[in-house]
Amino acid sequence: MTDTPSRPPAPIKTPCIKVCVVDGESGLCLGCYRKLTEVAGWAKLSDEDRDRIMAELPARRGLIRPEKLAMF
Repeated sequence: MTDTPSRPPAPIKTPCIKVCVVDGESGLCLGCYRKLTEVAGWAKLSDEDRDRIMAELPARRGLIRPEKLAMF
């Protein structure tokens, strides 16, 4: 056993911008465009899964009516 202190885990990449409002029509967060299940399980996803979801997010913006996005 060594006395080397362990490093804290690396921070997890996240698209969260602290605007947590879910759109009832699309089921997406108006701040980050993730689904609730993705938000809830984000910390448990692999880096690859998080990267894949983050790559999809810009296209998801189009699933939300523009007038809803104008609120933020």
